[in-house]
Amino acid sequence: MKPAVQLTLAAAAVALALGAGYWAGSRNVGDAHPAASATAPAASPSGVSSAPASANGERKPLYYRNPMGLPDTSPVPKKDSMGMDYIPVYADDRPDDSGAVVVSAARVQTLGVKTALAEEGVVDAAVRAVGRVEIDERAVVQVAPRFEGWIERLHVNAVGDPVRRGQPLFTVYSPELQSAGEELRIAERLQRDAAATDPAAAESARRLAEATRARLRNMEVAGQAGQRQTFASPANGVVLEKNAVQGARFMPGEAIYRIADLSTVWVIADIFEQDLARVRVGQTATVTIPAFPGQPFEAKVGYLYPTLDTATRSTRVRLELANRDGQLRPGMFAQVELAAGSSVPRVTVPASAVIDDGVRQVVLLALDEGRFRPQPVKLGARGRDRVEVREGIRAGDRVVVSANFLIDSESQLKAALSNLTEAEPSSAAPSASATSAQTHRAAGTVDAIDAAANSVTITHGEVASLNWPAMTMDFALADPKLLKGIAPGLPVRFDFAERAPGEYVILRLERSSAAQAPAAGAHQGH
Repeated sequence: MKPAVQLTLAAAAVALALGAGYWAGSRNVGDAHPAASATAPAASPSGVSSAPASANGERKPLYYRNPMGLPDTSPVPKKDSMGMDYIPVYADDRPDDSGAVVVSAARVQTLGVKTALAEEGVVDAAVRAVGRVEIDERAVVQVAPRFEGWIERLHVNAVGDPVRRGQPLFTVYSPELQSAGEELRIAERLQRDAAATDPAAAESARRLAEATRARLRNMEVAGQAGQRQTFASPANGVVLEKNAVQGARFMPGEAIYRIADLSTVWVIADIFEQDLARVRVGQTATVTIPAFPGQPFEAKVGYLYPTLDTATRSTRVRLELANRDGQLRPGMFAQVELAAGSSVPRVTVPASAVIDDGVRQVVLLALDEGRFRPQPVKLGARGRDRVEVREGIRAGDRVVVSANFLIDSESQLKAALSNLTEAEPSSAAPSASATSAQTHRAAGTVDAIDAAANSVTITHGEVASLNWPAMTMDFALADPKLLKGIAPGLPVRFDFAERAPGEYVILRLERSSAAQAPAAGAHQGH
């Protein structure tokens, strides 16, 4: 017989033997766990179930995997060291690189899984900021006499009093004004007396009178040539500051009153650096004041300041608000919402549907027959309740919005197991090469054993595969039986794997010679 024919017959015999062994194990499993075997088969993409089934339609597990994700399988049902049942793996739900998982209807209800449709809509991508109400700097005036004098009477004598344009504020006495007034009267009299007899003297008197009037206008007391002058309010508003009392002396340029018109106020808000591109002058905004809940105020962006605060990475923006009834007071806190969203409908999903771990953004697609698959997406604008999805899904796709973290964890576990299993459906256990790729080998000395916690403390040498130095650390045990014949103080060799970040489990443990233990001065800790 030719060698090729012999090889073919041998392979066929091995395949028949393996198939018979799996059939027998699956039959025993079905007898031991009728509830598990009665689960309805999941449909393949073509709609036809690919799971092995018995004559009555029951699914047959290929093998059972460790519930904690350890590289440990069993052809028959069993429990792990913590009493958890091993999970059956069927031909049509074996892990693959896509990480798709199948969740039964009962488990979906237990987990509280909720789904929603991806829809086209406008994202409420408003820019939100906090600010404060401030005075309109362009509506502030100061009343400061340009001459020396004394305040004889205050007509407005309290901060906060409202005033009108032209309303008397205070009356003053000034020798300088008295002198200018007398000079003006003399010049006017000389001009009248010399008009008929001496035209040159009359012209000189006229020029002197005009100069005096100009000086009085510069002193802002034009039309009042007496020794006592009354100052009036130059604008409507309220008195913000009053720096004099009746009878006090004042010097030229000293501010007596500070008045502001509060019919229009500013809101100065701090916009973060990443939102500056979405803010422009003339943009509409809604301002909410905590003192007036439920009463929004309409405003517009009047100015975007040209500097950036390096401490807060924000830029100030100025909004202008009408305040005719005087409700808004300078110093109040304000919440600003700038309308920055696009009016073009985009594909959006609820914000709770997105899983963002800082490296990837995914949503879980709800497929048919209880299947869920993680789908990477590229996100756009974020609104209050929904998020724009630029790539990855289309309108009408159904996504998971509740319990998606639990399903995503199961999906990642499925994808990880795909590296431990063979591609052929007939394989009942992970290959040896795949298992060894996930394990690490070390030698050390047993320091302590905690049977209740199912853990052991070992001082081990360097682990080249993990770039670890010599250290002392705790390991969990995949099986308590590994401790058979092991006692504190014995040198050991062991294989271990990482079950979760920072959690390492010993898969094989055996005694070794003392020469293989780490040195006595090994680094302690971890």
